Amino acid sequence: MRNARLHDALHAFADEAADLLAHDAAEGAEVPFEVVEQRRARRASLYCYRPLTGAFIDDRLSILGGLETYLAAVHALAATTGLSAYIESRGEPIARDPRERAEDALRIFLARAFADSTDFVLTDQRFESAYAELEAVVCDGRTESVVVAPLLGVDLGSDELDLGEGLVLVRGETLPDAPVDADVLAVLSWEAAPGDAAPIEHARVRLRRLLTALRLYDTGVPALGAAAWAKTAGGPWQMVVLGSTGAPHGLLAVPAAHEDELRAFCSLIGRRTPRSGELAWALRRFELGLERPSPREALTDHLLALRALLEPEGPGSGRLPGRLAALCAVPEERHALAERMAHAVSLERAVVAGLAPEGDGIDALCGELGGHLRALLRDVLCGHLDSDLREVADHLLRSSEEVRVHRDEPVDVVDVPLEQGHEHWF
Repeated sequence: MRNARLHDALHAFADEAADLLAHDAAEGAEVPFEVVEQRRARRASLYCYRPLTGAFIDDRLSILGGLETYLAAVHALAATTGLSAYIESRGEPIARDPRERAEDALRIFLARAFADSTDFVLTDQRFESAYAELEAVVCDGRTESVVVAPLLGVDLGSDELDLGEGLVLVRGETLPDAPVDADVLAVLSWEAAPGDAAPIEHARVRLRRLLTALRLYDTGVPALGAAAWAKTAGGPWQMVVLGSTGAPHGLLAVPAAHEDELRAFCSLIGRRTPRSGELAWALRRFELGLERPSPREALTDHLLALRALLEPEGPGSGRLPGRLAALCAVPEERHALAERMAHAVSLERAVVAGLAPEGDGIDALCGELGGHLRALLRDVLCGHLDSDLREVADHLLRSSEEVRVHRDEPVDVVDVPLEQGHEHWF
């Protein structure tokens, strides 16, 4: 066995499916048969009846999909790389969607596990034979790697949250054999082929993408432990360094009712996060700011990110507060937000020089600016806003001014240049 997670997930599903199928058969549901000719040399051919267990299973796919073990089995299959070859080997068409391929492979596997059966009793021999056939194709030349990392600042409503592609968030108390103690653990499992990136490098990338998605999802700021534990091919656990991601701030609570929403969000962010360009640079600056010990120390990081997205003319233009307000406030509230953001901008020099006044008010203002940056990044990555935020903001400002002029109303100035002294604030 080269992939224990896949083996256990499929066994749990096959065992639960066996109970359902056997119950239906016992209640009178008939398994269809086909007549098969068996040719014999120099003798008359024989005909026998072969149960079409695959068709019987196909008729119950919607019910099987509702079993508790179904999603775990689908996700375990989706984390492998040889599904197309397995499906093709059974003479079936290959779906383009990865999820559909995993579901097709699970259906085929279940039919193989109960081939020629009418009582649907899952014996070890049946299961292991079907699993060996599957593993020989999807795991050929591959070894399973597992990395376990503490995830700080997250509270799960369920014992386990499967995010797909081998990544699962688990309550630490439900893993008594875990190599590290933590309230929540990120468990990453995958199959490595010869020549693939080293397990820890692969894990660093996947876990960092997870952290980015969680930080964009809500106001809580999770962090990863500085060290993780890894093992390959069933070997011993070894401690590896992930690197600092700062300390957690607040708590990201994930109730059971929101798990599907978070799963979809993490998948979307993972697919749409750019690897280069202004948006990627701004996203990295956003996260660097979150890893600072306080919102005021994050101010410069977050201002740099916003200037990259909204103020290509440079900070001397003073256009950042107005454009940010245009994107983050309704028209009647834009002027007030622009003033607060201009205040935050004017505080940067004082924060750098250590002259900014103490108190929660400054941190709250800097935190508000960071919150608007989070909202903009999230909306762009989710496709709700065009990536050219400057053009979007200017269009909103022009439209607002045209409406006001048409109504013979005075036009408020929402661009508050830095030079329009805010010295009295500090």
